[in-house]
Amino acid sequence: VEAKIKFRCSPDPADKRLSSIALSHRSPEFGAILQNALRLTRKVMRIPEEYEILFMQGGGHGQFAAVPMNLCSTGKEKATYIVNGTWSARAVDEAKKYCEPSVISSINDDGTYTTFPSYERITQEMDPESKFLYVCSNETVNGIEIHRLPRFDIPLVVDASSDFTSKPIAWREANVGVLFACASKNIGHPGVTMVVIRKDLLGNANPFTPGVFNYETNISAENVWNTCPTFNVDVVGIMMEWLQGQGGIGKIERLCILKSNIVYNVIDESNGFYSTPVDRESRVRSRMNVPFCIANGDKDLTDKFLVECWNRGIVGLRTVTPFAKSIYLRASLYHGVSLEDVDVLVSFMKEFAQRHSFGSAAGGSVARSIAMGDCLSSSPAGVAGLFMNRANAAREVEFHWPVIR
Repeated sequence: VEAKIKFRCSPDPADKRLSSIALSHRSPEFGAILQNALRLTRKVMRIPEEYEILFMQGGGHGQFAAVPMNLCSTGKEKATYIVNGTWSARAVDEAKKYCEPSVISSINDDGTYTTFPSYERITQEMDPESKFLYVCSNETVNGIEIHRLPRFDIPLVVDASSDFTSKPIAWREANVGVLFACASKNIGHPGVTMVVIRKDLLGNANPFTPGVFNYETNISAENVWNTCPTFNVDVVGIMMEWLQGQGGIGKIERLCILKSNIVYNVIDESNGFYSTPVDRESRVRSRMNVPFCIANGDKDLTDKFLVECWNRGIVGLRTVTPFAKSIYLRASLYHGVSLEDVDVLVSFMKEFAQRHSFGSAAGGSVARSIAMGDCLSSSPAGVAGLFMNRANAAREVEFHWPVIR
């Protein structure tokens, strides 16, 4: 992917051609790039023809406002928000300015999120007059993911910023009305947000909706109502080519299951040296973001772990966020993280646990438990053997919803 981006977007001066960074967003050359990205996105994600695809700006936060502005014409309409983590909580705070949201929350007494509201609870508590039901399919901070979308009678709005292209989307079966995804996790660089909207929901925007956020305005202008980020759109197209070349979303999902399972197995088999807040039995563990703490959040050990990770080129486990620092680190397993990268991380996790386990007696247990993960090698033979075994094991704990038609 990086080589293709360099070739297409940073040409040698001798080539005497402009890259997408330098192209006008209204030029025919960029028009071809834009249409290629749209075509491939529709093909790779199997998006039905009754949906429009937009490249917008403002990130996920922009869509927190754009969704109710486009679906609620007066600002007095009702909507139901499922709040199962940090980002859905932020979304509902923004939505209060543009609609009248009701909340179904899974927050714990201590302010944390470790599960997702049950289908039965949502069915009982959902406001039947809602214009839409909002859900974040993967909460990055909290490590909570629903692996298959639920279906309800009202349109589903999905913040899929961090798990888009990691699994299939049942567009019609799940009654998806709007889905949006920031590019920076799995489909490109920061600066562009993909929005997929079902055509029958257009035409309901509040009159004060800014043009840059108005879905119908941007569809009518064929994605160039304002100056769109040409380079970012080009990269999305390149990523879609890569996803297609990997065998499509089915194979990508199996790889995502495998990568996350490898990390979770090391955590679960560490005899408590590592822990994660989301129980395996909950069936909503994220494949994209694995939160974990060390020795129940021991500060000295955590700092030592991070320093040793840095020295090994393992970075990003703790980043500066707008949220309070918790005891949990976070391993993000987006498409840019390969199976070999995961193997580097878990090999170090096992080594670190063996060196710093809870006392000598527990240390033996930890060492034995961690050694059980030695089979998680990224060698070709190991990967070939693990692909089905680990993927099947993960499927057994997926969160599947009953389908109401």
